[in-house]
Amino acid sequence: MSRIQKTVSPVDGSVFVERPLADDALIDATLERARRAQSDWQRRPLAERKQLASAFVDAFVAQRDAIAEELTWQMGRPIRFAAGEVAGLEERARTMIELADEGLAPIRTRDKPGFDRWIQREPHGVVFVIAPWNYPYLTAVNTVVPALLAGNTVILKHSAQTPLCAERFAQAFGEAGLPEGVFQYLHLSHADAERIIADPRIDLLAFTGSVEGGHAVEQAAAGRFIGVGLELGGKDPAYVRADADIDQAVETVMDGAFFNSGQSCCGIERIYLHRDIYDDFVPRAVEWVRQLRLGRPNDTETTLGPVVRASAADFVRDQAAEAIAQGATPMIDATTYPLDRRGSPYLAPQVLLDVDHSMRVMTEESFGPIVGIQRVESDEEAVALMNDSRYGLTGAIFTRDYDRGVALGQQLDVGTFFVNRCDYLDPELAWVGVKDSGRGCTLSVIGYEQLTRPKSFHIKHIEEAS
Repeated sequence: MSRIQKTVSPVDGSVFVERPLADDALIDATLERARRAQSDWQRRPLAERKQLASAFVDAFVAQRDAIAEELTWQMGRPIRFAAGEVAGLEERARTMIELADEGLAPIRTRDKPGFDRWIQREPHGVVFVIAPWNYPYLTAVNTVVPALLAGNTVILKHSAQTPLCAERFAQAFGEAGLPEGVFQYLHLSHADAERIIADPRIDLLAFTGSVEGGHAVEQAAAGRFIGVGLELGGKDPAYVRADADIDQAVETVMDGAFFNSGQSCCGIERIYLHRDIYDDFVPRAVEWVRQLRLGRPNDTETTLGPVVRASAADFVRDQAAEAIAQGATPMIDATTYPLDRRGSPYLAPQVLLDVDHSMRVMTEESFGPIVGIQRVESDEEAVALMNDSRYGLTGAIFTRDYDRGVALGQQLDVGTFFVNRCDYLDPELAWVGVKDSGRGCTLSVIGYEQLTRPKSFHIKHIEEAS
């Protein structure tokens, strides 16, 4: 009997899509196709692989409107913002195509008489990509396109919340003319995904998801000696210094906290304000949040959609209630939002004052439309609090003193540091986390290092006797 995967839409609780989970025969056939296709794909010139990747992007972008609508129904992003994911995929994919020649070029050594020496970048083989629902295309493209450009074949397992995203990848690659077996997808149970990770036909794993999920995939890969790239969670901080442009900081920080209903691994979840600007920043920030319109995401007027499921919303509600019981002050009256009720994915935004690090809301990933704001006395206190976290994905400082901002950034234990910006991936920069935010690197020229292995060539010339 076939097993069925059902995707429940946060928009209205309906089953939006159903798909059969892959059985043993399909899993085995998919792995075999990927393995057989890889050697021929690797031998194709990089110029040809780049051309096919560009054709994929063209085909994908042509379906922008349909992709945006599906995205809204699968995970709840407001339709007015959903097409931005298509634009983001295009930016990242085209950037990685442009960087491929540099990222995959052989490394030449210093001249040594009588020898030729170089280091070549070889593909691992078959790459298994496990992608999440919150930015389903952006997280997947970080690995899928550069892995293919590097000569690997790819199998994608997407979240059960966003299964159509895997199918859209496959459709666009098919229209681009990608050879059979080079890119494939599977709808999988967790147990079957772990079984594939342990399969000797998989050569590299790229996982994006929760810390708990990261532990599970590492255990599944234990003893395999394969590369495991992990892009995990965050509790990302922003610090607004006394010399910051307050209007710019409010707009940027609050958008970084509440865009996508706060469901971003690099979204701002903690804000630290220097005491000199605290009383100026807070009322503007609260007013900014009050302008958000919570509603059905397929309504073009909605600016704050539901979170992915009711249990996720209740988790955030519990964080807020616990913090308030510990002394935090809520600045938003949730009772003025008719859609917000326990057991519903529609969750009112919340700003909490009088918070500290004894509260879960300031230390545990929320992944929802809530942020705590804490007053600090100095740069040194701000940096200490920003580093007081099990996570280390990004950190942001808002200041007009760029040299001081960079100097403070050097002290932060994060993978990406921003000045006067946050919650953004620049595809020309390495995307990497430290501590519980993960391991490995995607994007940028450096991103190709994780998707290849070095192979050294050491050639000694023998002179013929005259």
